[in-house]
Amino acid sequence: MARGSVSIVVERCKACGFCVEFCPSKVLALSTAFNSKGYHPPHAVQPEKCNGCDLCGMYCPDFAIHGHRTDKPGAVAAGAEKESENAS
Repeated sequence: MARGSVSIVVERCKACGFCVEFCPSKVLALSTAFNSKGYHPPHAVQPEKCNGCDLCGMYCPDFAIHGHRTDKPGAVAAGAEKESENAS
């Protein structure tokens, strides 16, 4: 399964909640804290569930949040090749 992380620019957020609503992994929730504009920005309540799909970033009208993949592409494939070589 893909691993990811989410980056939030708290001061850009206007707490529309789109990122929370559209996150398929339910990683995000709106915070009880305020930013300088008086809005409740999101925070990651279950960061280990993030897969880096960036749906939060695609739906954010203020470009205040971005999802990133943290696993290296091809790492699983390289591991699978070694296993198939060992099986032979």
